[in-house]
Amino acid sequence: MSALAKDESIVRGTLRALLEPRRLAPILIVSIPLVVLQWRTSGREPLAAPLGVAMCVSFVLAAPLSFRLLFPDGEARHAALRLAVYAAIGVGVVGALGWALPSLLGMRATLLTLRSSLVVCVALFLAGGWGLGRDIGFEASLLRERARAERLEEEAERAQLLALRSHLDPHFLFNTLNAIAEWCREDGEVAERAVLQLADILRAVLAGVKSPAWPIAEELRLVRELFALHLLRDPDLFRLTWDVPADLPSVRVPPMILLPLAENSVKHGPAAGHRGEIAFRLEVDGDRVRARVENPGAYRGPRPGSDGLPTVERRLALAYRGAASVAIRGKGERTEVCVDLPRQGPDPGAKA
Repeated sequence: MSALAKDESIVRGTLRALLEPRRLAPILIVSIPLVVLQWRTSGREPLAAPLGVAMCVSFVLAAPLSFRLLFPDGEARHAALRLAVYAAIGVGVVGALGWALPSLLGMRATLLTLRSSLVVCVALFLAGGWGLGRDIGFEASLLRERARAERLEEEAERAQLLALRSHLDPHFLFNTLNAIAEWCREDGEVAERAVLQLADILRAVLAGVKSPAWPIAEELRLVRELFALHLLRDPDLFRLTWDVPADLPSVRVPPMILLPLAENSVKHGPAAGHRGEIAFRLEVDGDRVRARVENPGAYRGPRPGSDGLPTVERRLALAYRGAASVAIRGKGERTEVCVDLPRQGPDPGAKA
């Protein structure tokens, strides 16, 4: 960040911080009685109250702002020189408003323009600016550190998810390769189809790893290819019900967000001995899109060490900032997983 941009950021940040209720309330509690006292003790001087307001406003704005500009992020180099400049600013602001301006306007002496009062005003300027400036600076540093920690956590999460989402169940992959080896000897045509389908799935996975989002049609094609490859290995493993609108909505989703759910529906359903129907349904309801995967086998609660559903949950949280969800429930002797997504797609500033 350039020095000019940094200074502009400090100015804007300081002004915003001063308007926060927890700072503005104490400032008003001190300033309002001071202005009232200035007016009540100054006889008939008509400019006494406006002068008091001008001094309070100038002190509140100039003191913490000048301190933060001179000591950004607790800068300690040339501290003596910086302190001298800060003190000079305080004396200059107080002198201009408490002595030069009243003399120029021909004002009578008031509470805040007495010599003893000007000394107190300089002390208040320096001490108040130091206190407010340090408080605002510490808060800004804390917010930056929190944001940095969140970014680092998010980057670590994305790195983990990058590895996870490029993963296909190794047992399924190895079993498919072994089956292809057998088909090469027994049925070359089936082996060729299996190789092409597997290659298509792997190609899509590798392309998806590099993309923050892709069309839902691509996601559904990959899911269906996965089911088809399972059925190619074992045509009697399950029956697939595919209920997807012919006219798919123009929706972008994180790549392979539904793939783990499809794989789990086979792994924990038919492949675990629960033969029957796997149903995949896509519903469009206003500005929401819901994908449901239902498989045979009763839901027994979260499985220790499972990374399929937790991974989907983390990716949805990163991509949609809380606007998407995934839920799993038992339906008698069947299990259903539902992913609920906003139709407008992932947050542009997020990656999953």
